[in-house]
Amino acid sequence: MVSASSLPGPAGADPVHDPAHDPEAAAGARLDAAFAAARVAYTDRALDEGDLAPNPLAQFRRWYDEAVAAGLPEPNAMVVASADADGVPSARTVLLKQADERGFVLYTNYGSRKARELERGHAALLFPWHALHRQVAVKGLVERVPREESAAYFASRPWGSRIGAWASEQSRAVAGRGELEERYRALAERWPDRGRADDVPLPAHWGGYLVRPVEVEFWQGRPSRLHDRLVFLPSREALAGGVPGALDDAGGWRVERRQP
Repeated sequence: MVSASSLPGPAGADPVHDPAHDPEAAAGARLDAAFAAARVAYTDRALDEGDLAPNPLAQFRRWYDEAVAAGLPEPNAMVVASADADGVPSARTVLLKQADERGFVLYTNYGSRKARELERGHAALLFPWHALHRQVAVKGLVERVPREESAAYFASRPWGSRIGAWASEQSRAVAGRGELEERYRALAERWPDRGRADDVPLPAHWGGYLVRPVEVEFWQGRPSRLHDRLVFLPSREALAGGVPGALDDAGGWRVERRQP
């Protein structure tokens, strides 16, 4: 019988799983330590219930304006998370193009993976304002915006972006970048830039989605990871109506504090 004390290394150590006897495990431990040691100490002021605006839209605009004033790059960048029919999630960063009493609007190619998943009717959004140690997290119901709204926004885009919306069959494989650029050149010749909003027609395969929030969380980093999380949820009266209330309606929302 072999006693634990007779094994190599410290008493009872398993030589198979001990990093000292396993170079790959040791390398993995060093790599993990590099990630584990990366952290920021949050010393920000509290986010108390009394600090909130009376409704989620006003609070979002307040924080958005502060992100702009702080010089954050692309403060309207948001992560859009969705899932396919099997519940497999996907996420990507896109730009917010409208925030009003209805909710949050983004635009995309209707043939993309993102759009196919958004058509299932649910999505989550995240605005990661790292420099301010803040996040805004949204869960909501999804619907297409009216066609005339998509047309108005499309006409406001730079000419090159409008051509790009026609050139890219978003999410589909392509043999090489040259094929995409050749398609762009052909379309640019078809619809040259004359400096007019109607130079390029709105593609049938392109338009906007509205995310109507059923939950809007405002997250503020705090010391010792005791972060502040204040969440706007539909009031009981709004829930009785079966649809999310207007984001600017103070009476349609209640506030819940959640543990970090």
